[in-house]
Amino acid sequence: MALPVRKAVVPVAGLGTRFLPATKALPKEMLTVVDRPVVQYCVDEAFEAGIEHVIFVTGRGKGLIEDHFDYQFELDATLRERGKTAAAEQLDAETPGAGQVSFTRQQKPLGLGHAVWCARDIVGNEPFAVLLPDMVMDGEPGCLKQMMDAYNEVGGNIISVQETTPDLAHKYGIVATGAEKGPAFEITGMVEKPEPGTAPSNLYINGRYILQPKVMEILSTQAAGAGGEIQLTDAMLNLMESEPFYGVSFDGRTFDCGSKFGFLEANIMLALKNDDVRDEVRDLLKSLP
Repeated sequence: MALPVRKAVVPVAGLGTRFLPATKALPKEMLTVVDRPVVQYCVDEAFEAGIEHVIFVTGRGKGLIEDHFDYQFELDATLRERGKTAAAEQLDAETPGAGQVSFTRQQKPLGLGHAVWCARDIVGNEPFAVLLPDMVMDGEPGCLKQMMDAYNEVGGNIISVQETTPDLAHKYGIVATGAEKGPAFEITGMVEKPEPGTAPSNLYINGRYILQPKVMEILSTQAAGAGGEIQLTDAMLNLMESEPFYGVSFDGRTFDCGSKFGFLEANIMLALKNDDVRDEVRDLLKSLP
């Protein structure tokens, strides 16, 4: 029987250079999609999936993220004094409880694999999830919950994938697939940003992982790879040699909020699902030439 996945690592140390000057002082993860910051979406997704403890790997200038997930007495008191009890209670409900979040630093930008490794002592010797906050997921249930359901059947290591078109495959990490196993399928290989026409499939890794603790041991000695950084993909390829690896096709939509278009797309599409602004946004879109 697979050990339960109780912890999730959320790397938030990136600089967000593609959104300058907006991210000069504001962490990119705090950019707002409709009415909540990007990072809130993946934390909500993690808790929906049954995660008990979220570990943020931060960097310089990321203090606002810690403040966002903290209880703010002054704000709560002010809202209640002004009769905005519903808003106060909503914030209370969305604030993690004591001991549910931790923060650790990645002092140097040495890659995603290094960022995950920075959480090793808090993760401990147990399986864990990794959620990249740039990727905002829209699905019911959420992406990680779909993965957890598959993990509870097949165990091992699991990554979430989605289809892309051949002309875009060179932008992503692409997987090679094997036999189906229940709600999942075997992953037999991974290629980071393959040359056009060489991708082993049309399935790209969309930023959600469930990994066994051995990956931390691999990352501790992992050499720098593409871009001179310690790549999580390289460590997973190493792990694949000794442990089962599966893929789950996410039944939903992924918005890459690390790109300007993906960020704008997420705002439009999720606004169309928001009761407060749905009608106005729909009317605006209809009015466009």
